[in-house]
Amino acid sequence: MYGAKTAVGTQLKYGNVRSAAADWSVYPVGTIFQIEGLPYVYQVDDYGSALVGTNTIDLYKPDKATMKAWGVRNVNIRVLKWGSFSKSLSIMKPRTAYPHIRKMVARIESSS
Repeated sequence: MYGAKTAVGTQLKYGNVRSAAADWSVYPVGTIFQIEGLPYVYQVDDYGSALVGTNTIDLYKPDKATMKAWGVRNVNIRVLKWGSFSKSLSIMKPRTAYPHIRKMVARIESSS
């Protein structure tokens, strides 16, 4: 995630609800989840080109030290509320000049 804004246009969150980036054709925008064993709630409000097709999620961390301390982990998540594929499409359709966004849009459209 680059900059302080998400793909949705909101500020990155690191409070009671924390920002996460994912492949929106797997975890659509607005998906809310928890990582097993942790008290935090995450909301998918961003995407990243490196995430498309990987079944991975990036968690927003406020600084490099916190990011490095977390590292890369395989964890179990529990989806509390699924987001919206149609909202994902409405945000991404104007951005299809980017190949990773075209891939997500095509995957959502072919599965609906």
